[in-house]
Amino acid sequence: MGETVRRAGRASVQLLTAAGLALVSYLFLAVLLFTAVATVIVVGAGVLPETVLMLRRMAGYKRRRVAAWTGEAVPEAYLPLTGQLSERVRTATADPGTYRDLRWLAAHFGYGPLLAYGALPLWALGLFVDGVWCGLLRRRAVVLPLIPRLADLDAAWSRALLLPSPDSRRTARLAERVEELTVTRAGAVAAHGAELRRIERDLHDGTQARLVALSMRVGLAKRAYDTDPERARKLLDDAQDQAEEALTELRQVVRALHPPILTDRGLMGAVRALAASSGLDVAVREDGVEEGPRAPAAVEAAAYFVVAEALTNAAKHSGTDRAAVELMCRNGRLTVSVRDEGRGGAGSVVVPGGASAGAPGGSGLLGIRRRVAALDGTVEVTSPAGGPTLIEVELPCAW
Repeated sequence: MGETVRRAGRASVQLLTAAGLALVSYLFLAVLLFTAVATVIVVGAGVLPETVLMLRRMAGYKRRRVAAWTGEAVPEAYLPLTGQLSERVRTATADPGTYRDLRWLAAHFGYGPLLAYGALPLWALGLFVDGVWCGLLRRRAVVLPLIPRLADLDAAWSRALLLPSPDSRRTARLAERVEELTVTRAGAVAAHGAELRRIERDLHDGTQARLVALSMRVGLAKRAYDTDPERARKLLDDAQDQAEEALTELRQVVRALHPPILTDRGLMGAVRALAASSGLDVAVREDGVEEGPRAPAAVEAAAYFVVAEALTNAAKHSGTDRAAVELMCRNGRLTVSVRDEGRGGAGSVVVPGGASAGAPGGSGLLGIRRRVAALDGTVEVTSPAGGPTLIEVELPCAW
């Protein structure tokens, strides 16, 4: 009996919530009328997207209530309301989700309060019949279990009205994907621009300066060759040293574009070399990476730079001397995990398909996100205060 009463109480809360939402819907009706008039006269068309967003929030709240009662989520599918005002108005009016929510709202005007009001006499009758008559005869309750049935009806009708069609879900996913790729492209362009500026700076401040000095040394040596051979020889020795230094800097610039060690040793060999030179005690583990053909060069380079940046950050900021690197290849996806046992605090964010420039975590992690975003990968950084810090990157890998 006690469990029956508790379930009936939960069902009553569910029904009263539905009635309250219906009351809000009545008030929202005035907003709909105002929006319709404003849109017709064009001047107030900007109100339409905001009204549609309010409608989506109300439908979303109902979806959560249904999921809480049934234990099964109700998916949603909406076209994103982004862009210029004209685009947002066009999307709001063309989105099937708008009309689906309006259909649910209209139906909920009726069945929401009706089911809630139906629970009230059942409570009065149930307390007498189930509490007194069934209690004396030691029989199961017969009236109070009807209240959860009303909540089941409310959930079933709401789910049927709010559930998007497969076509709507595909369209919404496609729209989300387009928006995601737009952000990814912006991040990739920003990363490419930053890389070009870095290369230009390295060549201008380093290699170009050394080549200019080298040219001057050779010119001075030519002038001194006939009158002071010893000085000319010393100038040529200095010029040779500067030429070697310029070559070294050029190799570093090229190595930053695509490390030669990747070509020579492959991804796992390059990662093991990184681990050995990081100054940390790094455990390296691989699963399926060395089996079969190698990943595309761009994927290997991205994975290499993720490990390099993560180990550099760990050595500089974590305050620990231990780290672990794991690379795993499964189902055409390359997963890179770098974990350190340091103090943490690097931020925690999941970035599907990359990240925006405003993502937390510092310039190093932002560089990782942008590089991975350019390949349509994902980045997850977990770094609570006190540690540990875990960076997980997943890259699509067409073998």
